[in-house]
Amino acid sequence: MPTTPEPEPGARLTAFVRGRVQGVGFRWWVRSRALELGLVGHAANLDDGRVEVVAEGSRAHCERLLAQLGPASTTARRPGVVTGVSHQWSTARGTCCGFVER
Repeated sequence: MPTTPEPEPGARLTAFVRGRVQGVGFRWWVRSRALELGLVGHAANLDDGRVEVVAEGSRAHCERLLAQLGPASTTARRPGVVTGVSHQWSTARGTCCGFVER
């Protein structure tokens, strides 16, 4: 009897975006891109001027979001100016519902 492959566990992307990304609609833009990709999580302003993006879903969709966040992204109409992004990967926790701006 053939076995069904185990589903791939979801990925959790945590990214810290540097630049002029607060007060310009950047979190709203991230939320829109994340929802288009079927991701859940949040985008939050940090006290040091960065935006933290936490996204959970398929690794491929999280990677697409990460590519759109980067300073070299060719994404038109992205608000603000991104000078750098640092990120880390982990396994999805499954505690997020929707994608919100904090």
